[in-house]
Amino acid sequence: MSNKAVIHTEKAPAAIGPYSQAIKAGNTIYLSGQIPLNPQTMELVEGDIAAQARQVFTNLSAVCEEASGSLQDIVKLNLYLTDLGDFAIVNQVMEEFFQAPYPARAAVGVKALPKGSQFEAEGVMVLGD
Repeated sequence: MSNKAVIHTEKAPAAIGPYSQAIKAGNTIYLSGQIPLNPQTMELVEGDIAAQARQVFTNLSAVCEEASGSLQDIVKLNLYLTDLGDFAIVNQVMEEFFQAPYPARAAVGVKALPKGSQFEAEGVMVLGD
């Protein structure tokens, strides 16, 4: 018997492939990558990298909340940027959504992301002690 559970919310974009928004295993939640899609239209948000980053963190937050947690419960965050020159802007936006102690993190430059997005983030959240 598996203790694995699917996490799904209409407040974040639906999966655009064969994956779940998040999977809960015990008190650990594995958050799938979020790109800056508007959950209602499933289209990329308009605007610059800051607007895209805000939408990504808003989407991640919605999935965290559906799993009975918050962004503050994320212990590991992976960021993917098509232009590492945007790294400082993403850091500034991240500070709007996260407070110290910040999660462990990686930032990776990639050639392309789904739907032409400039930014994607995924992570691991742990609930309780």
